[in-house]
Formats: sequence, C-alpha cells, structure tokens
Amino acid sequence: WKFSVVASKVSTGSYKRQVYEVPSGKQLVDQAVIDRITWATWTSVLGDEVIGIWSRHAEKADVNCACVSHSGINLVTGDDFGMVKLFDFPCPEKFVRTCFCMVTTTSTVDIKILSCFCKRHMMEIFSSLNL
Repeated sequence: WKFSVVASKVSTGSYKRQVYEVPSGKQLVDQAVIDRITWATWTSVLGDEVIGIWSRHAEKADVNCACVSHSGINLVTGDDFGMVKLFDFPCPEKFVRTCFCMVTTTSTVDIKILSCFCKRHMMEIFSSLNL
C-alpha cells in the first residue's frame, strides 16, 4: 500500500503548525498521517525538525524565516538581528552550534557581501546583485 497526500503546511500567528489537504482545504489532524508526509519544500521555523535553530535566549518572534536546501540536508534561517545561520537538517537537538553569517550591501558598488563566521574558518562570498 502506497500512501500519498498533497498537503500544505502553515504556521499561525500563535506559533502552531497546521497542515491542510490540497485541494479540499480539510485540516489534517492525525499526527501519524502528518508524520508520513515527505515535504517538497520546508520554510517553517516551527516543528520538532527545527528545534535546534532557537538559541538559548531567543524569543519566538526572533527567527523570521527558514528554508531547507533542495538536497534536504541544510537549513538556512534569518532573524531579527540581521544574522543568516546555516544548520544541518533536520536539527532536532536544542541549542545547536552553527555558522553565523552577516549580510551587508554596499550601495555604491551594488555588491552583496555574505560573511560566514564558523568555528574553524571564515569565508566571504561576493555576488553581484545584478545576476
């Protein structure tokens, strides 16, 4: 027996995840069914799979966005402090060490600079905004 469902996951303003069947719009509440869904994309900051993105002193509203790579092994987040962080995915353990990145833009040369500060190395990636 092959199980398949087309679903959409949303995060509410009260920090709850809700899953809906597509196209009916019926909310899925059976956790066993939800657990068997393989998501094509992941952009949620909520869930057991991303507990590690929250630092020890973070508030719920501090982390604004998340996106899992197409390969499904990396997760990048953005927060209120201008930091972009890179994690392994899933990251179910609390307070995971990560690479911290700061994004800055120089308006005079139209270049975006992404500096990542990791435990063992620092790298800078320069990319033109006009690509």
